[in-house]
Amino acid sequence: MVDTPRNINRKIGLRMWLSGGWLLFLLLATLFAPIISPHDPLAQDLFASRLPPFWMDGYEATYYLGSDSLGRDVLSRILYGAQIALLVALIASTATCVIGATLGVLAGYYGGWVDLVISRLVDIWMAFPPVLFAILLIAVLGTGLTSIIIAIIVIDWTRFCRVIRAETMSQSAMDYVASAKAAGRARFGIMIKEIVPNVLPTIVVLLTLEMGIAVIVEAILSFVNLSISTDFPTWGGMISEGRTSVHQAWWVIVFPLITLFLTVLSFSQLGEGLKDRFDPVLR
Repeated sequence: MVDTPRNINRKIGLRMWLSGGWLLFLLLATLFAPIISPHDPLAQDLFASRLPPFWMDGYEATYYLGSDSLGRDVLSRILYGAQIALLVALIASTATCVIGATLGVLAGYYGGWVDLVISRLVDIWMAFPPVLFAILLIAVLGTGLTSIIIAIIVIDWTRFCRVIRAETMSQSAMDYVASAKAAGRARFGIMIKEIVPNVLPTIVVLLTLEMGIAVIVEAILSFVNLSISTDFPTWGGMISEGRTSVHQAWWVIVFPLITLFLTVLSFSQLGEGLKDRFDPVLR
């Protein structure tokens, strides 16, 4: 069966609804975590150690997804871990977008020495392996939520800068820019009122994809104990703890992994859907 534009748009719409629905559900669960969480995510009860999920024998009421080796409720810890993941995704990605997109627009529109300086800076920055660079920054800045956000910003602004620079150069060669110049409009005004609105769809797509990357980076850093305090639940920290008891209590590692996978996949699919929506051929 050949995919017609209508069928393609239908698939894109379904993909965006599913991914957006999961992210909305996760956001609401995060906001209402203090109300809907069955237990305190930090409360330990050794008498409730390694309780299985609700469909298995030995289940205990209110421990719907089971408990870990210290008797902490897995569901409650996932909900509170989502707060950290989404907070990092929102703040770090937005700051990264603002810095990278601004430099990319300036480099692509003005060219000359501005483009040369920014492009060389991007080349130097991208020579460092991103994960190792992040670990090095955390080691220097110290662990904590602020350090994670700064590390993501410092590493990933280059991604925005390169893509937005190329898109800005493409838009700058369009006839509507030449017409604005011929009308005697100021260069800065053309950039703000003509270039930026046409580059904005690409920025939105990159922002969505960056949120998924930020969630992964936070999970990696918390997995190696370079995130916030090990007492507070994070998805990466739960996965790290669950490895040691995967044969006795597989649910401790599986449920955070599934949540992490669905969240990153949803950000990715939402970004891909937005990219296809903004595709002028499909429109």
